[in-house]
Amino acid sequence: MSKKKQKSIEELLEEALVPEEEQPYPVPENWVWVRLGSITRFIDYRGKTPKKTESGIRLITAKNVRMGYIQDEPKEFISEKDYDSWMTRGIPNVGDILFTTEAPLGNVAQLDINEKIALAQRIITISPYQPLEKTFFKYCLMSPQMQALIKSNATGTTVSGIKASRLKEIEVPLAPLNEQKRIAEKVERLFAKIDEAKRLIEEVKGSFEFRWESILDKAFRGELTKKWRSKNSMIENADDIFKEIQKVYKKSNKKDEHEINPPYQIPQNWRWVRLGDIVDINPPKKKLADIEDDQSCTFIPMPSVSDKTGEIENPEIRKYAEVKKGYTFFLENDILFAKITPCMENGKTAIVQNLINGFGFGSTEFHVIRTNPYINTKLIYYLLRSKKFRMEAKKEMTGAVGQQRVPKSFLENYLFPLPPKAEQDKIVELLDKLYVKEVEISKIETLEGEIDSLRQSILNKAFRGELGTNDPTDEHAIELLKEVLKSK
Repeated sequence: MSKKKQKSIEELLEEALVPEEEQPYPVPENWVWVRLGSITRFIDYRGKTPKKTESGIRLITAKNVRMGYIQDEPKEFISEKDYDSWMTRGIPNVGDILFTTEAPLGNVAQLDINEKIALAQRIITISPYQPLEKTFFKYCLMSPQMQALIKSNATGTTVSGIKASRLKEIEVPLAPLNEQKRIAEKVERLFAKIDEAKRLIEEVKGSFEFRWESILDKAFRGELTKKWRSKNSMIENADDIFKEIQKVYKKSNKKDEHEINPPYQIPQNWRWVRLGDIVDINPPKKKLADIEDDQSCTFIPMPSVSDKTGEIENPEIRKYAEVKKGYTFFLENDILFAKITPCMENGKTAIVQNLINGFGFGSTEFHVIRTNPYINTKLIYYLLRSKKFRMEAKKEMTGAVGQQRVPKSFLENYLFPLPPKAEQDKIVELLDKLYVKEVEISKIETLEGEIDSLRQSILNKAFRGELGTNDPTDEHAIELLKEVLKSK
């Protein structure tokens, strides 16, 4: 049998290089565009499902490969005796790049586990040939322009994925070797600073959230207004306003009063009540017979309620004919409480104001809470926004996973420590002053988003040769490519 004819370096170069008309964008003159498969070795374990065990050799699955790192959990294993028969397609080495081909598509991490490991399906190991800088290609595949190329070459409708044969044809920029090292080092250095900044932001957020929840806890225990109460001992008793509220709602709760089991001690002039006894939850829609169908109305979709600040941002204006049926109705100063997960958990709660004609419509996934002259609306708002309330609400959610909702009955039966009206107002006054800090936290979270965008900006510049590291006197990358192709 005759031997397969060995390709010349010119033929290999022709296969590896990307024609100018196919190059995604301009790069420095001493760089070249190449096909990913021409400069890397692929180990493809897709289509195989290993037998998992309780212990043994660590199995890395697509669930472990996150964008830029390997996640420790979930920990899965295959047996030692199955390892050799399983890893016949190739053994990955430290520094090799792990790439997820689907579910999720395009996550990239560098193998940093210095021990024997096995790879599961939906992962391709990409190992750049010597002497290429592996970290350079990890960040290259993470860059926004490469991620866009990968996704544009994906197939599938329900689950998007990419074939190994197509991935090998993806165009990647090849810089001179010294430039690859400089880029990898600078990106690592900049990313380390970004990670530290994010860590500090998380510390600030965590400490503030703990402090804020502590303040709310004191507010609803009467501790926040303890000094104020000692100087205002002649204020009304909560029992008095509770009786007035009963008149408003035309109902009596004498029997229920004895059934309440107080969760903690409150001031003597406060009273434990059920939330549904002091506010109106999902009140019936008000008749609007005098409203014309073409009249404009305020409409508030779920995304308009900020989970960071509790404010309503960019409400919509719709015609009355479009919203009068099939949407939630509310009045000026009503509270909207998101009842669906994850919106409820994220704290989507707002007091609606500046409504056209004093009424509006919105998502059916809102509960509407309407107060009365004896209840400070802002106090109920602070209750609904508290993490403690939302965690308790989460436990009572009903419905299928992913479509769970807080039932109205939870709100109606929630035990609330009712202060006298004057003390309600004082509590809200104090919380308003402290709440400014939470608004500042939203600015920090905005900064956090900007930091994530900064990562993408760094990667974008790095693989366009715009990171400030390129040296035009470096040997042209074509010479490096020839060396790689000869070594194959």
